[in-house]
Amino acid sequence: MRELTVPLPVIRALLDPTFRVILNARLPWRAQRALMDVMSVAQPGPGGTDLRRMRLAGRPVERLTPVVDGRPVYSPATTGSAGAVLYLHGGGYTVGSPTTHRSLAARLARDTGCAVYVLDYRLAPEHPFPAALDDAESAFLELVGELGYRPERIALAGDSAGGGLSLATAQRLIAEHGHTPAALGLIAPWTDPNALAPKARDLVIDKRWSQACAAAYRGDGDGTDPGYAPLHGELVGLPPTYVHADRGELLFEQCRALADLLRGAGVHVTVSETDGLWHVAQLQAGLVAPAAAELRKMADFLREAVQPVSLRDLG
Repeated sequence: MRELTVPLPVIRALLDPTFRVILNARLPWRAQRALMDVMSVAQPGPGGTDLRRMRLAGRPVERLTPVVDGRPVYSPATTGSAGAVLYLHGGGYTVGSPTTHRSLAARLARDTGCAVYVLDYRLAPEHPFPAALDDAESAFLELVGELGYRPERIALAGDSAGGGLSLATAQRLIAEHGHTPAALGLIAPWTDPNALAPKARDLVIDKRWSQACAAAYRGDGDGTDPGYAPLHGELVGLPPTYVHADRGELLFEQCRALADLLRGAGVHVTVSETDGLWHVAQLQAGLVAPAAAELRKMADFLREAVQPVSLRDLG
């Protein structure tokens, strides 16, 4: 399927007012969620993927799988030797859904050759920390225990808050279950909600909104808990990690700090920095060629880590 390519100045001019309206601390959370779902209609997905709705550990999940010769590659009989990606969407722990990230996940499935499971974890403020972390942990464990995937063949990936949640989930899985995921794929991960942004806003998010999200997610909990702020958790023993951030976004310095700390902990880290994109531009990969290229880089990294068997063998 031939994809559109919109010039960066045009897409930036469209996104700036859109996000100013939607991701606004004065707008009720439910309204933000509904508008984000509506906005996702403008994010075209690729061809060659199959979408199935299911549940993991009691939570809704969308499973995106590549299609080969007209058939999805997923097969319950071969999950032990196959790779998978558990994807945790962004949205400040308060908004976002499998719907908002369907296009991104479909591209990951197509380019990794793996089933990608997008978890609809519980959102704050209705379900503050550690609800999202509990859901992500339980989903990973069910991929292993019920669906038969091997832990070392499951990559964790996510963007923004979902990137921070991916890191926290990996830390908990290693510490409490002895499961080390295959890899981490982190797009502009928000790994310390306590940290103040260095400027008022970027193209997508502003400081006031992010602070409201952090407070909603923390609830009455302890902001120093490493599950809440995994940047300050145990980093030794984490799997190979991919980190992308754009230099113009609020989280750029936090992402750099994470990469430095991971290297200091002996973790293999691949960092991709861009200049001229925006926070989680990969959501617009169907419209923006540089964003699509960045997403393919992470997909290549994850594919090599999970090392799935031949797609035709899974067909």
